[in-house]
Amino acid sequence: MRNILLLCLFLGSSTIAFSQTITVKDANTSEPIEMVTIVSEELQEFISTDHYGKADISALVGAQAIQIQRLGYQLKVVSYEELKSSNFEILLQPNNFNLNEVVISATRWRQNTGDIPAKVSSISPEEVELQNPQTAADLLGVSGKVYIQKSQQGGGSPMIRGFATNRLLYTVDGVRMNNAIFRGGNIQNVISLDPFATENTEVVFGPGSVIYGSDAIGGVMSFQTLSAELSDSGSAKISGKVNSRFSSANKEKTIHADIKYGWKKWAFVTSASRWDYDHLRQGSKGPDDYLKSYYVERIEGEDQVVEQEDPLIQNPTAYTQKNFMQKIRFQPNENWDFQYGFHYSETSEYGRYDRHNRVRKGEPRYAEWRYGPQKWMMNNLNITHSKETKFFDQLSIRLAQQQFEESRIDRNFQDNIRRNRSEEVDAYSANLDFIKKIGKKSTVFYGTEYVLNNVNSTGQAENIETGTVSSSASRYPESSWSSIAVYTNYEYKPSDRLTVQGGVRYNQFLLNAEFDTAFYSFPFTEAKINNGALTGSLGMVYHPGDSWSLNANFGTAFRAPNVDDVGKIFDSEPGAVVIPNPNLTAEYAYNWDIGIAKVFNDFLKVDFTAYYTILNNAMVRRNYQLNGQDSIIFDGERSQVQSIQNAAIANVYGLQAGMEIKFPGGINLSSDLNYQIGEEELDDGSVSPSRHAPPLFGTTRLNFKSGDWNVQLYANYQAERQHSELAVEERRKTEIYALDENGNTYAPAWYTLNFKMSYELWKDFGLNFGVENITDQRYRPYSSGMSAPGRNFIVSLNLNF
Repeated sequence: MRNILLLCLFLGSSTIAFSQTITVKDANTSEPIEMVTIVSEELQEFISTDHYGKADISALVGAQAIQIQRLGYQLKVVSYEELKSSNFEILLQPNNFNLNEVVISATRWRQNTGDIPAKVSSISPEEVELQNPQTAADLLGVSGKVYIQKSQQGGGSPMIRGFATNRLLYTVDGVRMNNAIFRGGNIQNVISLDPFATENTEVVFGPGSVIYGSDAIGGVMSFQTLSAELSDSGSAKISGKVNSRFSSANKEKTIHADIKYGWKKWAFVTSASRWDYDHLRQGSKGPDDYLKSYYVERIEGEDQVVEQEDPLIQNPTAYTQKNFMQKIRFQPNENWDFQYGFHYSETSEYGRYDRHNRVRKGEPRYAEWRYGPQKWMMNNLNITHSKETKFFDQLSIRLAQQQFEESRIDRNFQDNIRRNRSEEVDAYSANLDFIKKIGKKSTVFYGTEYVLNNVNSTGQAENIETGTVSSSASRYPESSWSSIAVYTNYEYKPSDRLTVQGGVRYNQFLLNAEFDTAFYSFPFTEAKINNGALTGSLGMVYHPGDSWSLNANFGTAFRAPNVDDVGKIFDSEPGAVVIPNPNLTAEYAYNWDIGIAKVFNDFLKVDFTAYYTILNNAMVRRNYQLNGQDSIIFDGERSQVQSIQNAAIANVYGLQAGMEIKFPGGINLSSDLNYQIGEEELDDGSVSPSRHAPPLFGTTRLNFKSGDWNVQLYANYQAERQHSELAVEERRKTEIYALDENGNTYAPAWYTLNFKMSYELWKDFGLNFGVENITDQRYRPYSSGMSAPGRNFIVSLNLNF
């Protein structure tokens, strides 16, 4: 017993001896700085400061080059001994610009932006706090570089570099969110994420298939949620925040709370949020084509068209949502780190607004069209082992299980049959990643991945008069989709000014689907795909001087056919129906981009990125035949038969430009501009504009920050898209677009003026106030099925502890 006690005392004293806390402060204000990244490449360690500017750097003992950096501050590189001599207190000098600012994680491991050949955009927590985005889709729009399309309030479909939906990849804490029923049309899965529980958001533009596999063609959107923080002292560390918000345009009522509590080896974080949105009011000044002055209501057993008192209200768009997150972290020693995360999100039912705008024979096309509750759950276990060995310096194991549930409910006007089609997806993934530093100039990243998705789809028809329920056609076949891959990425830094990166990935993907022919007489009963894809990338970053940065990158990417591509049955537009096609193969993208950034006299920063992407074997909708017929009766009307086919070549090219000016007195002027052109080959060999390449769009911001005040006046804007510039498939959608003087559809130009401010009333308690769309414009973002908010007053109270 005595020996055991002595051993415990020794271990305890060792723990104390090797526990060392650093404090990072602003050199001008002496205020602590949160979210400072502390990196040692030689030890492969990454640490960040907490709300009090503190971090435990015990793992960095003996390090010769420790990088201490944060957006808006000058990079500081010191040794552990220098930290010790400064009594472990560091003062960071604010700076105007830095071309090597942030450590990112969107590439699955942490790297400086200055070492990444691709263009990367990071959305800071301060910007999110000021802008107060209502959903995770709106959060992406804060960047000014991602275009957001909406067909309902409970949605938001990003467009990046002319691509959208299943040609973009979402990751949450390093786990891919894309599943086997991510469709080519606009999707709303991103709203499952909680912007209040998001610690950092990063967008990597261009191909990401070497690291993430299928779907990462236009870009990768990486969401890092709140992390559990260990205590660097003998006592427990507790912190958290409470937020409440009201918005006038949709009578939003939101409440959020999170709490972090940690000890030396154990840490926890709990987060919960709830949103309540009424029908959205659009602006008073704009095209009358966007007004819908009626809605359908069931009265005394009959569908009745009811006139709205206020035609600016978009009915139905109301919905509610709740999110919950729990994380647990256990770090038994400096070599091992275990982190478990649980995420749950659920919405109420919500209407698909654009479908309620459809008309047939002078009457509403639908009496009902809504999505059922959208549910998402994820269990994620991440195990990290850091120790220098022959084969790796750091090993990461990530195991994840996700469940997705969604449904579509519709009923034709004056019809008693309500159709309900439900989908459930069970998604499993396993990643094994390694990092190995070779000498002082080279680093190898390599790993393997396995993904499995099981899809269950059902259909029901309910007679709302009699209550009788019967089976009907499902949206998808019973299916499984799987992928297995190996990859490697090599980074070579011959000097501090030059970084070269190259990588390769081989991916095998399999799909098995069984079709039910009870409702449709398909000439097939199953689909099987077993194919592979090889992708690669090569790029470089060169810094001719501290104020210059040049980068060039070439990359390939692929998208494997998923269950939505192969097996879906749906009405794509009035008079057309899409049926399954079991003969699909993968589509491939080839991308080139080149970028330049320059700082002039520590006053002006400009950056430009030009890109060109070719998509071969593109999966697109084309006219088709079913049992020799080119049209069938579907949902009560004769419809042209179509299917998804590998039938096109698409080209996208464009320019992303940014400018930032720092004036004295805390004034900042910045602007982001995005120009993209997309072209898609049609059946007859002609070329159509691409649906997912929005018109010219951008954001310009004038910001003032001083002491407890942060004030921003900004404008969002979009150029016009004429009828001839719309995708051919979009030109008939009068329920979405305005009409020009010739009665043809088009997307008008628009702009909004907006004001946001935050003020710290007293320590750790703040007020946020904003007015969006000050001039009350009635506008509809390109390709959206509903108008954006009119004049919108936002009030938020925030408490940190």
